[in-house]
Amino acid sequence: MEKPRSKAALWLLIIPYIGLLWPSLYNSHEPALFGFPFFYWYQLAWVPITATLTYIAYRSTRHDD
Repeated sequence: MEKPRSKAALWLLIIPYIGLLWPSLYNSHEPALFGFPFFYWYQLAWVPITATLTYIAYRSTRHDD
């Protein structure tokens, strides 16, 4: 039987989708970070965020029998 908590953890996977859905929201040059325009470092920042959220969702839904 599935735990309700594990289903809720799957909703974490929608966060990166929403954060990167509309490029027009983050299509700008400023604020720059270490010389990188916002457009690039915003997308790059989502890589570890997405990996962490995926790991949390995986660990929450994994069934160790």
